[in-house]
Amino acid sequence: MTETGENRTRGGPWWWERPRSAVLDIALGAASAAECALQGQGFAREAGVPGVLAIVLGALAGATLVLRRRWPIAVVLVAIAVIPAEMGTFLSVVGLYTLAATEVPRRITGLLASMAAVGMLVITTFRLEQSIGQDPEFNPSAWFVPLVTVLMSIGVTAPPVLLGLYVGARRRLVESLRERADGLERELSLLADRAEERAEWARNEERTRIAREMHDVVAHRVSLMVVHAAALQAVALKDPEKAARNAALVGDMGRQALNELRTMLGVLRSGEAEKAEKKAEQTEQTEQTEQTEQTEQAELREQGAERVAGSGPARAGSQDGSRAASPSATGSGASADSSGSAATAAVRSYGDDAAEAPSRLAEFASAVAGRASAGAADTRKEGARAADEDGAPRTDRSGGPSDAPSLAQLDVLVGQSRAAGMTVELSVEGSPDGACPQPVQQTAYRVVQEALTNVHKHAAGAATRVRVAHRAAEVALQVENDPAADGAADAGLPSGGNGLVGMRERVTALGGGFVSGPTDAGGFRVSAIIPYARS
Repeated sequence: MTETGENRTRGGPWWWERPRSAVLDIALGAASAAECALQGQGFAREAGVPGVLAIVLGALAGATLVLRRRWPIAVVLVAIAVIPAEMGTFLSVVGLYTLAATEVPRRITGLLASMAAVGMLVITTFRLEQSIGQDPEFNPSAWFVPLVTVLMSIGVTAPPVLLGLYVGARRRLVESLRERADGLERELSLLADRAEERAEWARNEERTRIAREMHDVVAHRVSLMVVHAAALQAVALKDPEKAARNAALVGDMGRQALNELRTMLGVLRSGEAEKAEKKAEQTEQTEQTEQTEQTEQAELREQGAERVAGSGPARAGSQDGSRAASPSATGSGASADSSGSAATAAVRSYGDDAAEAPSRLAEFASAVAGRASAGAADTRKEGARAADEDGAPRTDRSGGPSDAPSLAQLDVLVGQSRAAGMTVELSVEGSPDGACPQPVQQTAYRVVQEALTNVHKHAAGAATRVRVAHRAAEVALQVENDPAADGAADAGLPSGGNGLVGMRERVTALGGGFVSGPTDAGGFRVSAIIPYARS
């Protein structure tokens, strides 16, 4: 976690950001005031001013260092003003450092630093000339005074300015990095929230899809079973043969419902099996990589020992050792054994000649890759064999069950409704060729199935018309029923209102259009157009 700007600027008195900054500035101000007060005594003796006044003025000038963070320009100006009195050296050094470290424009910093350097140059020159004139024995060369004065003025002004520029640049860099870290933290938090929202949305979508599949699978079959059971109860005593046929139909409906449920649950479980298979493959590849690295390291150590000894028998012993180690690194299949022996041979040949190292390494990597692919193939074969033994539903190339509902099964679907006593007319224009995707056929089948289920529930005995038109790049559906027949007994099937919602979701998911509503004659119509493109 990074420290935000609000936390960094909290708790300091007045203009200080932190209490320790205030303590530091007060201590520096006290030291500067003491220095200026002591230096002011000498100035008072030379200038003939009262000593107390010089001490007080010097202390006040030095104490202005407390304001260096708030008004750095004023502090430097005070330091320049007291240069003729030969006091405020500490004040000038700290003031120039603070001025360079702050956000003051560089031209102002350069101007004030130049003024301080010129003032120091003038005062130093005057004092040196005065000292040379007072001592007749001290007679230096002409270059002595200019050299000393320039060095002293630059030595007092340049280091604090350069240090302040460096500290200011570093401070700004750290501040920008902190702001960037804060921004990244906020972005990561937003990304985490969005990821959680997407995960929740995905879970809701998956729950909705499973509920829709369960509804489509169970509702139609169970509705037909209820209708046949009612007919069985009505004719059980009058027509035993018809009752037997209805009982057989009920059994067939139940078995078909169980088969469809088993198919759907098998598809759901196949995803978990694939995840477990991938995890097993990754674990096996990791173990093989570790074993290969250990074998290579052992061979390299043996090769080093051979080179030190310089004897042929030692190399032979190394090869024997590698042969002894190779069986433990091989797999359990024939292809894995052959690829493992190839990897071991590549490692041994790599230790024979250092000049052929790149080619040997390439050969070794190819052998290891072949061994890993062979192991993965064996794992997939075993997984497929286990799936066949467990009776899991087979899938086609599109990823769906091979026995998934399609438009070719509409005759069987309509025949089941006719067997339940409904008058159904099926009209199909064109034929579903290979261009019609499986998701489109399955969605069209489910729409017709749910529409017929609604007729069983809400319009018992009503004549129904099912029209299917296969076009160039889409499938058009229409299921229309008349009002319920007079005197027809209500099937008594519950309705949760999810059928039309599920049909609309299925069709719109493939980019199609769905319309449903009552007809002028009192019946009900369901229409849908499903394109091929989105599927």
